[in-house]
Amino acid sequence: MAYNTIAVVETGLLRKEAVANAAITPGHLIERMSTGKVRVHATAGGTASPMFALEDSIQGNGITTAYEAADRVQVGIFNSGDEVYAHLYNGETAVIGSKLESQGDGTLRVVDADTSVGTVGVQSVIGTALEAVDMSGSSGVDPDGRILIEIL
Repeated sequence: MAYNTIAVVETGLLRKEAVANAAITPGHLIERMSTGKVRVHATAGGTASPMFALEDSIQGNGITTAYEAADRVQVGIFNSGDEVYAHLYNGETAVIGSKLESQGDGTLRVVDADTSVGTVGVQSVIGTALEAVDMSGSSGVDPDGRILIEIL
C-alpha cells in the first residue's frame, strides 16, 4: 500500500528542522553532521538513530519532492513502535519481519546474519519490515522502493 506521508504511525514524534548538506529525499535515513547540517546516513551497517527526512508539508510538498543542498529539511526522530515509510535499497528483498539497517546511502537493507558468528550487532538495526518489498530486479527506475517499517 502506498502512503502519502513518511510518519505513518507516530507516538510523540519529535519534529525538527536542519539544513541539508546535499540532496535528501523524504523517507531517507539521515544523520546530523559536525557542522549541524544533516545528510543521508553514510555508514552501511553502522549505528544510527531512527531519524528520517519528512515531507515538507509546510511548503505543500509531498513525499516525492526531494530537498536540495542548503534547503531546510523537516526531520522526524521516531520512537519505538512508530511506523515509517522509508526507502529500501535497490536490489534488496525484504519480507515481513526482516530486520533492517542502513545501506549507507539513506536507504535500508536487510540485516545479513553471519551464521559463522551467530550474532548481529543490534546497534545497527533500525526497524522491522511490516510489508514484503521485492527490489531484487530493480534498475532504479521501477518500483518507488518504499517500505513500511516499525521502529525498534
